[in-house]
Amino acid sequence: MKHSALSRTRRILPLALAILGVAAAAFVARRPLLMSAPRCLGGHWHGCYDTENGVVLMTLVALPLAALTVWALASGRRAAGSAEAWRMSLAEVGMVYGTVPFVWMTMMPGPAAGIVDGRVSVVPLRDLVTMGTFGIVGNLLVFAALGFFAPMRFVAMASLPRILALGAACSVLVETAQYVLRLDRVSSVDDVLVNAAGAALAGLASRAWWRTSTEVPSDEPRIENEEALLT
Repeated sequence: MKHSALSRTRRILPLALAILGVAAAAFVARRPLLMSAPRCLGGHWHGCYDTENGVVLMTLVALPLAALTVWALASGRRAAGSAEAWRMSLAEVGMVYGTVPFVWMTMMPGPAAGIVDGRVSVVPLRDLVTMGTFGIVGNLLVFAALGFFAPMRFVAMASLPRILALGAACSVLVETAQYVLRLDRVSSVDDVLVNAAGAALAGLASRAWWRTSTEVPSDEPRIENEEALLT
């Protein structure tokens, strides 16, 4: 009975923490978000999806849909006999829901996009001092969801160095795209460092729920008794 209750708590806790975090962020930023509400609710692209406030607002609006998707995926897996239905479903949706909005914001073009050439900053820590608190926190969050949920979904990602490498690789792709597409943004090595650090820190936060090589893959039937291997 105790083991069942503990297992249920471990399944629910990540979702509860995610919802609490989103709710806290929404409360803190409620005033600027409401400024974008008329444009977003009116279906206007300009003033909504091309602004950070608008993207954050629409991310919050999409939260019920994300939760419904988790439930649908988990229900299907449970019907198929999966023992890790909720964890895997939450991880899959969480990676997408928590990463796409931040990547969208980093790919927003500046006022001189398409006019000026791409700019690169390859000196470590030079841009870090000019980011400010908001910039550092924002960069830490870009791939935080990926770092948090990837090791919960994939056994191969259940390693801090691999999470760090994943965050760095994804960040390099974003910085490269900013440069190639001439978005009037600076492709900085400091962005890569902070993005990777954010993924690693988030991975540490989800350490208790990582998948390990000793677990039976959720999409394969469990063998209740080792003697079944001999029959």
